[in-house]
Amino acid sequence: MTEPSPMPEPETPSARAAEKPSKWRAMIRRVFTTSLDSSAPRMRLAALGFLALYGVIGAKLVYLGFKPEPATTRRAAAEAVAASRPDILDRNGEVLASDVKVMSVFAEPRRLVDKDEATELLTAVLPDVDSKELRERLGSKKGFVWVKREVSPHQRDEVFHLGLPGVGLIAENKRVYPNGPIGAHVLGFANVDNQGIAGIEKYIDGQGLADLHNLGFGGTPDDLQPVTLSLDIRATHALRDEVVKGVEHFKAKAGAAAIMDVNTGELVALASYPDYDPNKPTEALDPIHINRMNVGVYEMGSTFKALTIAMALDSGKVNLNSRLDARGALSFGRFKIHDYHAQNRALTVPEVFTYSSNVGTARMAMGQGVEKHKAFLRKMGQLTRMRTELPESAEPIVPRNWGELNTMTIAFGHGLAVAPLQAMMAVGALMNGGYLITPTFLKRTPEEAMKDAVQVIKPETSEAMRYLMRLNAEIGTAKRVDVNGYYVGGKTGTAEKVIGGHYSKNRLFTTFMAVSPADKPKYLFLTIMDEPQGLPETGGYATAAYNSGHVTGQIIERVGPILGLAPRFEPPHLPFPLLAKLGYGMANVPATGGHGH
Repeated sequence: MTEPSPMPEPETPSARAAEKPSKWRAMIRRVFTTSLDSSAPRMRLAALGFLALYGVIGAKLVYLGFKPEPATTRRAAAEAVAASRPDILDRNGEVLASDVKVMSVFAEPRRLVDKDEATELLTAVLPDVDSKELRERLGSKKGFVWVKREVSPHQRDEVFHLGLPGVGLIAENKRVYPNGPIGAHVLGFANVDNQGIAGIEKYIDGQGLADLHNLGFGGTPDDLQPVTLSLDIRATHALRDEVVKGVEHFKAKAGAAAIMDVNTGELVALASYPDYDPNKPTEALDPIHINRMNVGVYEMGSTFKALTIAMALDSGKVNLNSRLDARGALSFGRFKIHDYHAQNRALTVPEVFTYSSNVGTARMAMGQGVEKHKAFLRKMGQLTRMRTELPESAEPIVPRNWGELNTMTIAFGHGLAVAPLQAMMAVGALMNGGYLITPTFLKRTPEEAMKDAVQVIKPETSEAMRYLMRLNAEIGTAKRVDVNGYYVGGKTGTAEKVIGGHYSKNRLFTTFMAVSPADKPKYLFLTIMDEPQGLPETGGYATAAYNSGHVTGQIIERVGPILGLAPRFEPPHLPFPLLAKLGYGMANVPATGGHGH
């Protein structure tokens, strides 16, 4: 009988635990052994490791590529980008100012890999950027900085192709003025952030546009209603052209002109030369480029005689038949007032105007007295700063201690300095029936203008002044500007400039006011010239009739058809009906003769 085989002993847990480490050790030995039969597993494991590593890197790159900009960066960019502005149009809908889209270069310093390399590459593409300043900006800890605003299309493409992490392009608004310097002093300009700095542009911001932008309502051009001005760009172009030619021809330091609708106060044209191109706003900083029509203040010379005579006529103490003693100089202490065209006899009121008598107008003012004279000029808006939509304006220079001598000299335009546009406002009231209307650069109707108008003289006084203006163009100092067909009335003004505290006879400031048509006034024209020179064809004279008057005549002849002033080659039948009712029949009969020069 055979002996049975022994039964195997059961596997214990401790034995299994001892076997597992030995299996792992064997696997590790096979991976790192150099035998050929174990190379395949080793290569598969290495490949899997590298695949996992590159997968992580690729996923990170995809994530970074699609990751949105940080909210702080987006907010900084939105705040920095120039906001939209409304278009500015002339009265006929022509665009005077508008926004265009331009590209600007920005950087996020915290995301830049190599700031020195970025500085070198960017300044190579943008050579007008200062490398030292750019390196400082890129070295800051800010989330957003500008590299360069408003780059050209070529520069935009070059920056894009650099492919620098942390450097980008962003679209923003740039203000453009398609007509260059035409209307520049009215429009003003906007800076690189599209903020209004001067003129109508600053006025627009003052109306709340800047506040809206500050609150985050950037808006788009489609959201903003255009601003319509009273300017006619065609008339403004013609007027500026004549002013430029006049300044050059008469070798003047500067010149300016404006056209105002006397029934609405609208400025339909204005130019001051030398001027600037608002597309290059740094040019506006030159003091020679100021707006002489409402920033400069000047003694307006004999154009002020119109105000003095209107004051006397409106008071009832003087009428057109009154006579003023002009037999010689008018003395006041050690001062003597002379007439430029002395007649050495008593003069009627029309003769005082057409001969431009200093003595006659001084006597009229003294007949009213100092206080009434001051009150009248204050009522006519000549003693306080005139406010229009343009933020830039000048305070008149008024005598500190106004006495009788001041009243005598101010009567003929010496001793009180005002902005030319301010004087134009007052003369406009003398022409339109007696209503003082504050000038405006925005389009408005006669009904809108009359809501705030103030009647400052009687209608018959206004008609008498229009008659005197017309008479002066027929036979007086303004006859050089009697443009055929436009029934023009006018008044010259020549003032000696104050140099070193004394009046200089060789440095003149000349003005000319003209109304057309004088029987039914529509437009008032004003031209000023600073230090014009006498020429051989003017006999060496540099007074207003020869320069400012000449330029005004050229403006009327050129601009009249543009503004719809139809020429009439037959005189009106009854141009001054109120004067006829008062018994001044001579006012409706063309004058003959020749007064003054």
